[in-house]
Amino acid sequence: MVSMKDIAAKCGVSVATVSKALNNHSDIGGETKAMVRQTAKDMGYHPNVSARALKTNRTYNLGILYSDKAKSGLTHDYFASVIEHFRLTAENEGYDITFLNNSRKRKDKMSYLAHCRYRGLDGVVIVASEYNDPEVIELMQSDIPLVLIDYIYNERISVVSDNVEGMVALTEYICQCGHTKIAYLYGEPSAVTRNRLTSFYNCMEKYQIMVPDEYVREAQYRNSYVAGMITNELLDLPEPPTCIIYADDFSAIGGMNAIKDRGLKVPEDISIAGYDGILIASQIEPVLTTYKQDTKEIGTLAASKLIELIQKPKSTIATSYTVTGQLIEGKSVAKPKK
Repeated sequence: MVSMKDIAAKCGVSVATVSKALNNHSDIGGETKAMVRQTAKDMGYHPNVSARALKTNRTYNLGILYSDKAKSGLTHDYFASVIEHFRLTAENEGYDITFLNNSRKRKDKMSYLAHCRYRGLDGVVIVASEYNDPEVIELMQSDIPLVLIDYIYNERISVVSDNVEGMVALTEYICQCGHTKIAYLYGEPSAVTRNRLTSFYNCMEKYQIMVPDEYVREAQYRNSYVAGMITNELLDLPEPPTCIIYADDFSAIGGMNAIKDRGLKVPEDISIAGYDGILIASQIEPVLTTYKQDTKEIGTLAASKLIELIQKPKSTIATSYTVTGQLIEGKSVAKPKK
């Protein structure tokens, strides 16, 4: 087994310098740090986890609490991408990842907090969850370092996608294309949903557009069947909308299929837009108009802030960070038919 002493001999530096380089200390030069790290990699060095834990009082293990309402697991494009970039950043800093199990399915009935204690996790990122769940509240009120994704809680670091700006950018683009009959299928109740829905209405007021109640319908995130069903109901109205905004791209595809099944074309007969900017949205015909959330920045920032909180608990400020995305104009929105 390669030791730090072996690396020091190879590099011609002290063991202390090797230790500082591998632990990313700031009091050694960048060239020396890079040289030591590359040498350690080339020699196949792996730190002794148990020894490091005893020395630092850390396990270098981060937890991920992920339980989305749609029960789609890691097939959920948005959350899967956030988690992947969180993982890459954490592992690059020497941390391992553990997923927190749903306690209701565990034979030992451990709560999320108990599971964290049992695994000795240094910190946890909550990516998606039922935030009113007593177990989640218990975890958020504990002394374990936490970062929350798309949710703000007292004295906790949160990283949120700018759902207000995202919905404004998307809706304004549709209005500027000349649409005044715009429907919106929003997802299940949550802080994200409320922000998007409020932004939609604010934008309609700005453009002095009246929105009939039947144009705004609660659907479900990532449910193409429900999206298709409500799309048909909207198109059966005496005054159907000329554009439909869906809760996410996956739902928008369900709406597009329902429109095509009626012998209509997107966007010639009716325009549609999604939200999230997932990969498939750019591969369908026509390319979907959507708002792309910056999942790379969200996941990377969440990992960086959690590690900073773990390593510098006294000087890290608990605040909320907002990540802006990008409007993708696509080809699914056109001027309404006269």
